[in-house]
Amino acid sequence: MQLTQWRDSGTFLSIDGQQIFYKTEGSGPTLLLIHGYPTASFDWVKMWPALTSRFRCVTLDMLGFGFSSKAPKKYQIKEQAAVINALMAHLSIASAHVLSHDYGDTVAQELLAQHNENALPFHIESLHLLNGGLFPETHLALPIQKLLLSPLGNLLIHFLNKNAIRKNMHSIFGPNTPPTNQEIDDFWALISENNGHKYMHLLLDYMKQRRKYRERWVGALQNTTVPIRLTAGMADPISGAHMVARYKALIPNANVVELENIGHYPQIESATAVLASVEAFISDGFDDDTFSADALIDESLN
Repeated sequence: MQLTQWRDSGTFLSIDGQQIFYKTEGSGPTLLLIHGYPTASFDWVKMWPALTSRFRCVTLDMLGFGFSSKAPKKYQIKEQAAVINALMAHLSIASAHVLSHDYGDTVAQELLAQHNENALPFHIESLHLLNGGLFPETHLALPIQKLLLSPLGNLLIHFLNKNAIRKNMHSIFGPNTPPTNQEIDDFWALISENNGHKYMHLLLDYMKQRRKYRERWVGALQNTTVPIRLTAGMADPISGAHMVARYKALIPNANVVELENIGHYPQIESATAVLASVEAFISDGFDDDTFSADALIDESLN
């Protein structure tokens, strides 16, 4: 599916005066997909046909991302969670499995914290995390992210362009799975939609929020009865093998799928492996263990 087709098959919903792009398709148990920074829901396009054949999939472009409203402000993770809660209420969804990536992991951690407090308007059946900054102490931000978050961000943001995005995306994908030219074009189209490239430094405030709310968001993972799996590209320089090691040290009965030689965007770089992991996790009743991607793919094909 092309990016234009993705947009044309989606819907816009006004929430508190802001336009939210979302897409829902399929039937069966609900699967909520939450994207990362700096891209949007289109990140799930390679998995979408297979997932919608089995689940009622719901995804959205969060505030400041993709086709949704963008403004020169610092968006709060709790605000993004509130938007998701409003969307789920609009769709009359009472329970869902959750699949998240990167920035979306942090939003999912806030949703999980609310769930643990019995304050979430829908029930989380399971949580499946992809590469993300689950622990601020292991999040190795790119140099450009650190600069944009600094007092120089207001100046440097004017030099951000597609070539800069291409360079940085190539640095975080796996060695054998670089982004294609079309994928770079799509990333830039989503980032620059509604002048969003001018506000990317403001979206990076989530890194400060991760430090501020570390106890709440890490505690949500440690103190929940919701089944959780982490599927991670181990070659990711931001949140790869070092983050996985920290996850195993801090999370009881850690359920992990390790994708060797895959970088920060496993759902794009190795959609088949991620799809196999998602389906196995839900269909096998959330067994706790550590798996290799190859074993999961072999199992899914047999």
